[in-house]
Amino acid sequence: MLPVYLCEDNAQIRRAQEEFIEKQIAIEGYDMQLVLSSGRPQEILDAVYASPKRGIYFLDVELKGEELDGFALGQKIRQADARGFLVYVTSFPDLAFETFRYHLEALDYIVKENPKRMFEGIRHALSVVTERMCQEKVEQREYFTVKVMDTVRHIPVDEIVFFETAGRTHRIELHAKHDRFDFIGSMQELQKQLGERFLRVHRAYLVNVDEIGELDLKHREIRMKNGETCLFARGMKGEILERIC
Repeated sequence: MLPVYLCEDNAQIRRAQEEFIEKQIAIEGYDMQLVLSSGRPQEILDAVYASPKRGIYFLDVELKGEELDGFALGQKIRQADARGFLVYVTSFPDLAFETFRYHLEALDYIVKENPKRMFEGIRHALSVVTERMCQEKVEQREYFTVKVMDTVRHIPVDEIVFFETAGRTHRIELHAKHDRFDFIGSMQELQKQLGERFLRVHRAYLVNVDEIGELDLKHREIRMKNGETCLFARGMKGEILERIC
């Protein structure tokens, strides 16, 4: 069951949102439960950290009198729940871009000035979450999770092209189809963690075998399907050819 959290500092609006969310869950038969509704962001955080699991979070942006606003709350939630669904419900439509600036990957941004549109936005968000959860179950994708600074990143394994040792000690650079970032890690530990799908072709490269496009045997280079290249060690030629043929 997917837990639903609601953080809204206006008690009247919060009660209306509570009633609507619980009604939609009951009508649609969603596998969800509104576990906490509060105007205090710290209460939300305490509950999330006490029972960390994937959830849905309806958050107001401006939380009057509180140390955290909705964006700061979203950042802290992301540290405990990297794959959770953040939905902002606020009076400030011009702040929607802030969700991108804070790298929050929000599912939606709902303006609450018009109650009818607000409820429609909440209904739509619950529907989208259900569709995505069903799709993920069908796909059964495997994810690689890593902490980067104060953020937990969650990358589908089939989107990772290769790992490369970065210039600094103990830094690994991840090359994905739609992303690229570095983190602290060990090639040896990554190789153990990711299994046979990835091959250590060189002391500096761990590649996704499924993403290998072609080999340049003369220059001992691997051209990946996305056009990037990796070196391979002389002694790895036979094993690479065996794995891709």
